Amino acid sequence: MSSNLRLAPPPPYAAKISHVAPSKGAPSAPTSVHDTMREGLPHTVATLNIHHPLEHRLKGWEEQQEKIKMEGLRRVFGLGEPIRRGMEMKIVGSDFRPKVLGGPSNLHLDILKNKDWTLDWDDIFTDCDRDMPSFHDEMETRLRMKW
Repeated sequence: MSSNLRLAPPPPYAAKISHVAPSKGAPSAPTSVHDTMREGLPHTVATLNIHHPLEHRLKGWEEQQEKIKMEGLRRVFGLGEPIRRGMEMKIVGSDFRPKVLGGPSNLHLDILKNKDWTLDWDDIFTDCDRDMPSFHDEMETRLRMKW
């Protein structure tokens, strides 16, 4: 089977953490000793997993559910249906509306994702209380004319 139907996304972190990576090292030293003079200080922060595994899975939950939905549509209706829905989502998601005029409305995208009946934090806590840029400043930023 080319694509699997996993309910939860796979973990993005490594299952094992090795504190000492095998490096070239000095000729007289064992290979497991880190050569600080040649390699610099070891970067253990990048190799350690400081996040809970559930946090990574929750971040990828919606994308995984969308992949399952598109795979099901491909299996039932053929390749045309997921391509059509992907094009519709891309067209609707690229909607631009300046904040002066109320900001972007994602109603059409919510309808396509079948989330028009849900109530999220973004629906209640908007960015209206922050300092709003002028229409011309926002258009210059969007069109990359801000020199």
